[in-house]
Amino acid sequence: MDLHYSAEDLAFRDEVRSFLETSYPDHLRSRASRDEVTKQDFLDWQKILYKKGWGAPAWPKEYGGTGWSSTQKYIFQEECARAETLGIPPFGMSMLAPVLMAFANEKQKSYYLPRIIDGTDFWCQGYSEPGAGSDLASLKTRAEKDGDSWVINGQKTWTTLAHFADWIFVLCRTDPTARKPQEGISFILVNMNTPGVEVRPIITMDGGHEVNETWFTDVRVPLENIVGEENQGWTYAKYLLVHERSGIAGVARSKKAVERLKHIASIELDRGEPIIRNPEFARKVAELEIDLTALEFTELRTLAREAQGKGAGPESSVLKIKGTEIQQRLTELTLEAVGVYGAPYFRGFPMEGGNQFPIGPDYAHHSAPAYANMRKTSIYGGSNEIQRNIIAKMVLGL
Repeated sequence: MDLHYSAEDLAFRDEVRSFLETSYPDHLRSRASRDEVTKQDFLDWQKILYKKGWGAPAWPKEYGGTGWSSTQKYIFQEECARAETLGIPPFGMSMLAPVLMAFANEKQKSYYLPRIIDGTDFWCQGYSEPGAGSDLASLKTRAEKDGDSWVINGQKTWTTLAHFADWIFVLCRTDPTARKPQEGISFILVNMNTPGVEVRPIITMDGGHEVNETWFTDVRVPLENIVGEENQGWTYAKYLLVHERSGIAGVARSKKAVERLKHIASIELDRGEPIIRNPEFARKVAELEIDLTALEFTELRTLAREAQGKGAGPESSVLKIKGTEIQQRLTELTLEAVGVYGAPYFRGFPMEGGNQFPIGPDYAHHSAPAYANMRKTSIYGGSNEIQRNIIAKMVLGL
């Protein structure tokens, strides 16, 4: 694995850096770090990337993507993190799209993929249910054939950004008599404007609205909206989750967050000295940086496999586990660094007995909400406990 950039790679890095400096809108620079991001914010950035020809960095050219090498995709992620750009929601771009490319028919590919890349359709994911999260195969949402339609009934939960979405991809039970529960599931695409679809907000402890309950009551969907074969949805779901877990690692953004943490720790004081000089705190930061460097090398090995034409494998579980643990430790240390400035305030409302308005420096205001929100990362995309089981079975052969 060659870790040195070629002259062409360095020229590409300069091009990306220049583009981000001149083309990323000022209103997004401020909003992404301080306020709840709107659907229009996501669309504004996606359309700028699409106009540049960079709307889908990881897609092959045949589907409208950039056709970039693994190194170029890595550089692009690094530069977006460096510029602190808004992230593109993964549901359509990096989760559904690979499934469509691999398993959908040509009609579905030609219709849905262009609408993902140009921002026409905003997608969300219909996987988890009450009682069917880590044990996803136990899902109960049913889809039954009735003439030329599927009739869907059930409930999905923790549907991130469903209140923004135009479409949702849903795992449904289509054969309740299957020998194994995994064998009776199908992967179906549903327009969120279909009668019977209801989105109910879940307000999280940080005061934000990011996740939802999504209910399906006699929702009629054309039979042609199934992806691949009936009752083979579990295969497609596992394929999607490999792509999701690799993306969850977030190495580039964590590296930027470490820079921010060290900057804050160089300003905030502990007994009259910057807290970064506190040996115990400095040890925690050093251990975090060591783990992040190790994770980065794991990600680079994954990219090297991709460059050799090998798909992502169980190493995506390693990326998911360590990536989310590092993200959580980053928010913990940031909250520790800002101290009393961070703990009392959550976005949208103060905690009981806390401040009515945020106090202290701007960088402290989001530390408590970020800490609370980041607790979920070790659960979604397949909990870290499940990922350890995958590693034990697929890597260690236990």
